[in-house]
Amino acid sequence: MAKKFTVVIEKDEEGWYVSDVVGLPGCHTQGKTIDQLLERTKEAIRAYLESSEEPEISSKFIGIQQIEV
Repeated sequence: MAKKFTVVIEKDEEGWYVSDVVGLPGCHTQGKTIDQLLERTKEAIRAYLESSEEPEISSKFIGIQQIEV
């Protein structure tokens, strides 16, 4: 059964897209295109889940807020 994960995507200073999987500490990757990033993110999630019999899945995603100061 497929599970859904929330992924935060940012673009770094060098033009790479970077993903961080919410709820899976240390599960992140990067790619030159969004398509490449999404495929690599799926691979990273699979590897994370396979690395432990009971993977640590923490916190529930609430949202993202931009704040102007």
